[in-house]
Amino acid sequence: MDFVRTPEERFTNLPDFPFEPRYCTLANGLRMHYIEDGPVKGEPVLLLHGQPTWSYLYRSVIPVLAAHGLRAIAPDMIGFGRSDKPPRRTDYSVEAHTEWLSEFITTLALSRVTVVVQDWGGPVGLGSLVRQPARFARVVATNTALHTADTSLAGLLEWACHSTPEGLVVVEPVLLDYQRLTQEVHPFQPSLFVQGATMHDLSLEECDAYDAPFPNERFCAGARQLPLLMGLTPNSACARHNRRILDHLSSAPQPLLTAFSDNDPGTRGWDVVLRSAAPGARRQAHCTISSAGHFVQEDQGPALADVIVGFVGTNPV
Repeated sequence: MDFVRTPEERFTNLPDFPFEPRYCTLANGLRMHYIEDGPVKGEPVLLLHGQPTWSYLYRSVIPVLAAHGLRAIAPDMIGFGRSDKPPRRTDYSVEAHTEWLSEFITTLALSRVTVVVQDWGGPVGLGSLVRQPARFARVVATNTALHTADTSLAGLLEWACHSTPEGLVVVEPVLLDYQRLTQEVHPFQPSLFVQGATMHDLSLEECDAYDAPFPNERFCAGARQLPLLMGLTPNSACARHNRRILDHLSSAPQPLLTAFSDNDPGTRGWDVVLRSAAPGARRQAHCTISSAGHFVQEDQGPALADVIVGFVGTNPV
């Protein structure tokens, strides 16, 4: 598969990011980057980002997990961060991202995984759970969505996306505006979207870190394509993918915890949907993380880490 690779010098002197780069080469030749900290024999916690971020998002979460004896692993999705970036948009799909992550998990021989999903980490990470459920022990969901546009979602989501009995689809205009902005902004700057969905001001150096993976337009195919793949109609590929996830969760044994933030209208309501779908969510200490926007790791990373540590401790394998 054809790809471009962001030059390493783009990642020098990243603030608060002391982690050594590690790489996993997939069967198609693409190189997937990840960072890791904590004891090698510790229980693995797989930290998944979404669009338009990368593993830099978890820089304040990882040290807390490692200090509690957990093996924190944060990969970059193909097309993001230090991972290789196919320049053709047609190379990207939700199924492709799920396959790439599943192969990453298999190659690293991960088992008893606690998966933490945020944003697109939900469809991709939970899609991997459907593919190889025996490798997963727990799920932590924070600020993610599994759009299916089903009629049953009417009235449940702050940003509406559901069908009507007449066969129409109701979609919150801001969802469509977000799609449009990801296509129109030039040059592509992830920091604009991250800053727009956090509660505190990012430093210039932090903004540069989020922008680092994309030196020019040739590197942006994956980041621009992903928003267009949202399951905003019932028959879209992503909606079918997410429906399979929700069907699987209805009988999945893994404990599931929701830890959504209090200032993310884009995903508000999906915590309730997930808790209702998964029997593993019953009797869990679901929580709301205060003073955080969509990128809860950026606003309240240590608080999210504490939630993960507590969840792992109260749900032994």
